[in-house]
Amino acid sequence: MAIRSQLLKGILEGCILAIISKESIYGYELAMKLQTQGIDVSEGSIYPILLRLQKEELIKGKMKKSPHGPNRKYYHLTDQGKTALTEFKTQWNGLKTPVDQLLKGEE
Repeated sequence: MAIRSQLLKGILEGCILAIISKESIYGYELAMKLQTQGIDVSEGSIYPILLRLQKEELIKGKMKKSPHGPNRKYYHLTDQGKTALTEFKTQWNGLKTPVDQLLKGEE
């Protein structure tokens, strides 16, 4: 399980950017979307990443009224966030292919 956790730490930021790039979303909803994709993370591990992404100006948050309960902070990508997501995809693809080949025993 420790290996999975370490791998996830390395890619979670990119996964979060990918989800936010598709729609404005709030933290709990983001956690649920990750879980439906098979990435089991707690809200507690997502919020520090969201805060860091905001400080880095890759995402922006805006409070909006919720039809169900208190206001929620919805996040969306900035132009810098879009650039960071593109870079993540490039780096991911550069790692994914050779790792897949190594694990399959190919050269």
